[in-house]
Amino acid sequence: MAFCSIFCPRIPVRFRPKPISPFLSKPLFPLSYRVYSSLQPTPSTKDELGSVSIGFLGMGIMGSPMAQNLLKAGCDVTVWNRTKSKCDPLVGLGAKYKSSPEEVTATCDLTFAMLADPESAIDVACGKNGAVSGISSGKGYVDVSTVDAASSILISKQIKDTGALFLEAPVSGSKKPAEDGQLIFLTAGDKLLYEKAAPFLDIMGKSRFYLGDVGNGAAMKLVVNMIMGSMMASFAEGILLSQKVGLDPNVLVEVVSQGAINAPMYSLKGPSMIKSVYPTAFPLKHQQKDMRLALGLAESVSQSTPIAAAANELYKVAKSYGLSDEDFSAVIEALKAARSQQS
Repeated sequence: MAFCSIFCPRIPVRFRPKPISPFLSKPLFPLSYRVYSSLQPTPSTKDELGSVSIGFLGMGIMGSPMAQNLLKAGCDVTVWNRTKSKCDPLVGLGAKYKSSPEEVTATCDLTFAMLADPESAIDVACGKNGAVSGISSGKGYVDVSTVDAASSILISKQIKDTGALFLEAPVSGSKKPAEDGQLIFLTAGDKLLYEKAAPFLDIMGKSRFYLGDVGNGAAMKLVVNMIMGSMMASFAEGILLSQKVGLDPNVLVEVVSQGAINAPMYSLKGPSMIKSVYPTAFPLKHQQKDMRLALGLAESVSQSTPIAAAANELYKVAKSYGLSDEDFSAVIEALKAARSQQS
């Protein structure tokens, strides 16, 4: 299976974080690592893709469209989810179903896992009838969930103790990029597994980065989501301020979209935020979880993150108003509540 990458020189990492988990006895990150980003690979034929049996654990808002894209590309896919009914649409498209993660890894060459949080990721991998119980030497486990580095390292150790290979590959992107195969994979772990998984990552995403040792992918994803969450909170403030001073917030969105501070997120979510509608692409509860984990990462290396800390408090307030399952852009409701209390 063909893949392409760009090699970058070693980059020194000049920090040694304190362990944030009782499972760790050494720094989370190595002193140096190599970065690879993907170019467009030589397309694999359906026969080549179908020769590798793929498992997929977690049919949520992200996992389901990712598995669908693998099926559409001609891959042999076996799925599992705690709620079996969420697997039914995939089975209707030709996927096989197994009743436990253990059965999936026992029957598949390469298994992907997309779970909601560190607790779920660890339980599905290492718990009763978990992936570790079925996986064996020569197979691979790719965790595309967003978790903290300590959790990823724990899962990696359990998987590798069986003789199998492990790759963490959290994704940057939400529901629409998952549906369109436009995700960005932030991978770290066994380089051999990265190379074997590359054609499948390229079906589900538009680019991939190899970041070295396990923990680096998780850290990169948390930094990215910390920035995203802080940007959204600031954008929400701007929308409300523009309304407060008598400006048209729709014009604000247009102005922002044409300037240097433009981000696709603003023009995509701004109009619905103005209408107080929050169709879920990335649940607010997951954004707050990632902010919390990012703040924990910052604390472990004594890095000040006051802006992210303030944004995290807004997401917590929004959760307290029952907005956990709304899109993370619903954080604007926390600011509206604060405004009404001041009136």
